[in-house]
Amino acid sequence: MSGQRERRGVENLEILLVEDDAGDALLVEELLDGAGSGLEPVWTTTVAEAERRITARTLCILLDLNLPDSEGLEGLRKALQMAGRIPVIVLTGRVDRTLGELAVAEGAQDYLVKGTVSGEELVRAVRYAVERRKGQETARRLAEAELLAAEKARLERGLLPRPIISNPALSWSTRYRPGGGRALLGGDFFDGIELDDGCVRVLMGDVTGHGPDEAALGVALRVAWRCLVLAGAPPEAVLSGLQKVLGAERHSEDVFATVCDITLTADLSRAVVRLGGHPAPLLLRSGRVEADTVIQRGPLLGLVDDAAWPATTVALGDDWGLMLFTDGLVEGRTPDGQRLDVAGLMDLTSEAVGRGVGLGSLADELIASAERANGGPLLDDVALFLLGSGSRW
Repeated sequence: MSGQRERRGVENLEILLVEDDAGDALLVEELLDGAGSGLEPVWTTTVAEAERRITARTLCILLDLNLPDSEGLEGLRKALQMAGRIPVIVLTGRVDRTLGELAVAEGAQDYLVKGTVSGEELVRAVRYAVERRKGQETARRLAEAELLAAEKARLERGLLPRPIISNPALSWSTRYRPGGGRALLGGDFFDGIELDDGCVRVLMGDVTGHGPDEAALGVALRVAWRCLVLAGAPPEAVLSGLQKVLGAERHSEDVFATVCDITLTADLSRAVVRLGGHPAPLLLRSGRVEADTVIQRGPLLGLVDDAAWPATTVALGDDWGLMLFTDGLVEGRTPDGQRLDVAGLMDLTSEAVGRGVGLGSLADELIASAERANGGPLLDDVALFLLGSGSRW
């Protein structure tokens, strides 16, 4: 077949004809040319040869069901596997409705009988086949997106903790939002456990970096913390244990983690805070939002061998709220280009608390407000753990 025919309407696109009869191949070429399709026919006589002739210009495949290297539906299956996302139209000399229905059921976009279609009908069949294949591809991608969303939900249910807190005098709420619109979890982690003596242990942490390795490390640290706490390890020994886990599990010596470990006394009047390079929690009390600047800090986990993390006791009183967060919430930007920072987060929190917002709604409002100030999704992951005791909460 000539490759120099004038292309009209659709430039640089080819119809791959798999046909072993030269007369039938010439007929198809004349039909396409007479219809002014602008489509360039490329003729091959076997499926094997056709596979070598597929290019980015191939718009559609016209397939005879009786070929030297394949026949009937088995040949169609080979062609469909070869074609990938390119639509296939069966073109045969047999007037057999059942065979046509079977061909379409196998994945062909249409079934045409030689000698019964005009050039316009052939071009229209090609155009419809292409559009149907696009529709199928769109539906496939939608199904994959829905499956990914379902898998993400299942993954989050499996990886995010279920805090074990039952004290009716203590309200709590958690939120997790992957940064940058990513689908899966990042390296932020948190947990909460009420012990047999009534004390409540709370954890918030963040692995440096982003990606599946950091997410897996965050889960490992969270699970290790829970195991140490449930095993009765002294609070002062828990962060040392986490540092050992980090050293064993991290993929690089440049990976560290920040942590905030809190012990609430059984009467919920005091909090013992240990910080490993992590932002101090915010205290919500008497309608005010306070950042406790007297809390002592220790180094990031994994930074210093034989490190110590000092404990600071904070008096909470009778009616209080406590907010633990990761730095993803404060590293966003305001509309004027300034970093939101802890001061900005305190302003957002004060405004919401002043309106009487509860813990669950407060978490959602803070994330939404930070995203509005940032002009879009926050780049880093965000984790929140809010606790409250007293009539206000």
